Parts: sequence; C-alpha cells; structure tokens
Amino acid sequence: MSKLDDLERVLRRAITRARHATSDFDLTPDVALPPQRRLRPAAVLVAVSQDGRVVLTKRATHLKHHPGQIAFAGGRKEDWDADLVDTALREAQEEIGLDPAAARVLGTLPTHETVTNFSVTPVVALLPPGLTFRPEPGEVAEIFEVPLSHVLQPANFRVEGRYWNGHRRQYYTLPYGPFYIWGATARMLRNLAEGAA
Repeated sequence: MSKLDDLERVLRRAITRARHATSDFDLTPDVALPPQRRLRPAAVLVAVSQDGRVVLTKRATHLKHHPGQIAFAGGRKEDWDADLVDTALREAQEEIGLDPAAARVLGTLPTHETVTNFSVTPVVALLPPGLTFRPEPGEVAEIFEVPLSHVLQPANFRVEGRYWNGHRRQYYTLPYGPFYIWGATARMLRNLAEGAA
C-alpha cells in the first residue's frame, strides 16, 4: 500500500468516525446560548496535500470577523452555491487561488457552530503535491502548511481560555511554530484527529 493510500485511508476513517457536531462552546458548557439564534450555513476546505500537509491561512488584520486569526479557506454559503462543498471550493479559489478541479473531495466532517452564529461544514479534500497558492490580499495575509502528523497527535492540543461576554470560555489551541491555531479552526482539527485515532 502506498503512502497516498495510507493518507487517504486515515482521512476517510476520520470522516467516518468523527460523528458529533462541535461548537465554540463545547468546552464551556455553562454558557447559555439564545434558543432563538439563527445559524447561517458556511463551509471551509480542510485541504490536505498528498505529501501530508494541511493548508491554513492567516486572516488579514483589517477584517471585521476574526482578524489576524488562523483559519481554513472558507466562508458563508451564497445563494448561487450548489451546496456546501461548492461553497468550500469557491471560497478556496477566491482566498488562496486553488483551482477547484485540483481538489479531490473525500467527504465532510460534522458541523461546527461558531460564536459568530455560523454552522460550518468542514469539507475534507486531497490536493496534488507541489501546488502554488496565491493569497487574496483583501482577506488573507499569509498561507502556510502544517504537517498532518502534527495535527493528528492529541498531545499537541492544549485547552486554554479567555473571557468572552462575561464568561471564561475555554477552547482548544494547536501551536505550530510561530502560528497560534485556536478556536474554531483548532476545534475542527481536533475533531479530525479524534476521528483518525
């Protein structure tokens, strides 16, 4: 069996076994969420190159939501998107210059609810090795890659916290070199790691 076969097997196992939806609040169960809140559909692309690296972005610092944070390429579903897979691929093309035809979609992870009232579907896809990405300067300050082997090690995740709306909110972090991966991105990666274990 080739390394590519092994990689695809690990990702498909993660998709199959990651059975529960996650939330920015699931480590802080005492936060009372408004029952009438309306979640908007969104999707991100969990893009993994065939040489085993996860593509992430550092968001531009001038953005209204999550400025300067580490994120997957992605965004809200637009009316013209056929489905959430289409949303993830469109956003990746806009944000990092990824040709949608280059992504081989393997499936989706369970949804993740964010503090900004999005229900995010992580779309897992394999990419050919050696692609060159182009950051969209209006949204993306930097594109970088993290080894999947780093992501899949539960010991690399930490639980940290800060105050949000008067409550101490806890969340996962996944430090990698100079990059502080936390919040929704770290939680979705943690779900991937738990499913792959």
